[in-house]
Amino acid sequence: MLGMTPTASKKAGKGREIRFAIGESFLGWLIVAATEKGICAIEFGDSPEALVQTIHQQFPQAIFHENDQILAQWLAQVITFIEVPKRELNLPFDIQGTVFQQQVWQALQSIPLGTTLSYGELATKISNPKAVRAIARACASNKVAVAIPCHRVVGRDGKLTGYRWGIGRKEALLARESLTSLVAAEFV
Repeated sequence: MLGMTPTASKKAGKGREIRFAIGESFLGWLIVAATEKGICAIEFGDSPEALVQTIHQQFPQAIFHENDQILAQWLAQVITFIEVPKRELNLPFDIQGTVFQQQVWQALQSIPLGTTLSYGELATKISNPKAVRAIARACASNKVAVAIPCHRVVGRDGKLTGYRWGIGRKEALLARESLTSLVAAEFV
């Protein structure tokens, strides 16, 4: 996973070109945005206009281009991944995070499809059992929905807790993944 340099991130995308494409999945509107290195954002929203505004807020100094051919293909792959979840989404990424956030995001990617972990279990998994709140912040900082599956983290009691893109979407993603993993298990 590539990362935008801290300097580029602090400059809010100044001078960077960001391409994007917008489409619709069963979870609503979706935007995929990318730099020349890879995807820098996958966001859900209630309208195309709201998604464009979100990307402009994340990178206010960037130069934007909509709907180029590569981004349209990547958007289609992301939508297919949401509709029929697979093991992983194999696309290039260009995201920025602290060392701790990167560690949490890598651990999130190791949670098997159709399963969940609590924030505490995830903290133990990364050998930092007291970092429960920091893990929640790392999940909330994730800008690439579904590619880094923060929706697979639940409360200590197994209940669904906060999700950047709404609890309803989190619930729907987990239900779809559970169904897909059950169907896949029947054919093994």
